[in-house]
Amino acid sequence: MTIAISAASGKLGSAIIDACIALAPEQTIVALARTPKRVLQQGIEVRPGDYNDLEQLKMSLRGVDSLLLVSGMDAPDKRIIQHRNMIQAAQFAGVKKIVYTSVQGSEKDTAFSPVIKSNRQTEKDVQESGLAFVIGRNGIYIEPDIEYIENYVKEGGIVNCADDGKCGYTTRTELGFAYAKMLIESKHNSQIYNLNGEAITQYQLADYLNQAFGTQLSYKPISVVQYRQQRIDELGDFIGAIIGGIYQGIREGKADNPSHYFQAAGRAHIDWQTYFDKLKSTL
Repeated sequence: MTIAISAASGKLGSAIIDACIALAPEQTIVALARTPKRVLQQGIEVRPGDYNDLEQLKMSLRGVDSLLLVSGMDAPDKRIIQHRNMIQAAQFAGVKKIVYTSVQGSEKDTAFSPVIKSNRQTEKDVQESGLAFVIGRNGIYIEPDIEYIENYVKEGGIVNCADDGKCGYTTRTELGFAYAKMLIESKHNSQIYNLNGEAITQYQLADYLNQAFGTQLSYKPISVVQYRQQRIDELGDFIGAIIGGIYQGIREGKADNPSHYFQAAGRAHIDWQTYFDKLKSTL
């Protein structure tokens, strides 16, 4: 079987490739990337994979059996069209199966909702493609909080609008393992899985960070309006509003969903105490 991974130069795409290589070394792995030279893995075929270039995608998907479609990062309306290019190219090239990386979140009333709606549209497009499919709805990556630790220390703690809402975080490594299973194993066909670990609050997140980094962070909740404006001031209108919308969704319980990780991966998601203990051991 030949498996193609789109957005292969990104962090999630790269994690999925690593997992496929580890779990199914007998399979042929093809990396698709808008900038092929940015793909880090050695010994695998790399083909151009610009979501905006339908004809290029038709060529790059020749001979592919299963396609991992990583959700794009463009504006929601553009993203739908780009994903449809991938689906149409897959149909043209004779791809048999699409696995799509969707996301969890509120479908209305937050600045992140347009992104969620665009992902739901692609989910529908994939389901109606006539190809075998599996859809994963990712939890929120925990890695950005790890990478932001120095800023948290400078700011004296974690400040956002999630309040006491719980968030089903995950990691790219855990997602990589689950998606590799979903690509390789036909028993997952036609399933939609929530992919996340145990849901935790921002207060619990602060405690875990303190255990790993020896910090004394606390969590301070602020209003949705305040946090959204803070993010816009730092990151600009588009990204700032989206980040604000993500944390508003956490506040409203939209990131606290039943997890299907065990069904998708065949094992439990890593628990957060183990994750942060391992993180501490590497510092």
